[in-house]
Amino acid sequence: METELNVLEERIIGCLIEKEMATPEYYPLTLNALVNACNQKSNRYPAMALEEATVEGALYTLRTTHQLAVEVSVSGSRVAKYRHNMGAHWNFSPAEIAILCELFIRGPQTPGDLRAHASRLHPLADAAEVEIILQGLAQHEDGPFVLQLPREPGKRENRWAHLFSGEPKILDEQEQVPLKIETVSRDNERIDELENEIAKLRGDLDDLKSAFETFKASFD
Repeated sequence: METELNVLEERIIGCLIEKEMATPEYYPLTLNALVNACNQKSNRYPAMALEEATVEGALYTLRTTHQLAVEVSVSGSRVAKYRHNMGAHWNFSPAEIAILCELFIRGPQTPGDLRAHASRLHPLADAAEVEIILQGLAQHEDGPFVLQLPREPGKRENRWAHLFSGEPKILDEQEQVPLKIETVSRDNERIDELENEIAKLRGDLDDLKSAFETFKASFD
């Protein structure tokens, strides 16, 4: 794919798609509404706390570089509003766009998870139907748009990821273990530092108590 979005841009596109499908009466979105949608606590991963200027800058790139967002004028409103422009590039079905939306706003998921999450945007019978849609997106003549990830240890289902931000980096077990060890090691170092600092503070407090008792005794 020629399109390669960053994390912020994919969040914005995902939110525009979501609001179009879930609450069409409030779509297109004002900049303020879009910021709130990006920072929404539910149905989002990872959580974000974006400023208006940051979202506005990403919208500019989506409009001018990727042509995936459009500023529109709405009758009776003096505030600019924004909509996504996915339909001008690809002829996705409502089911396909709902699944892509969930991958944009939640990240990689299993077919079962996607069925549970995307059904609020478009009816999906079961995980088997989602699997068929994902296979279609993976084999799309203009794609691929999604990729099946290797199964994680201890998991029964493979997760799927979208490819609008490039191919995701996949760590094998040998790469993951040193990362975990390194993280634990850093945590242990921080704990040691905190314990040493607490011990020092306790020593200083004991010295102050001793000095105070000596000072107090001089007046007895």
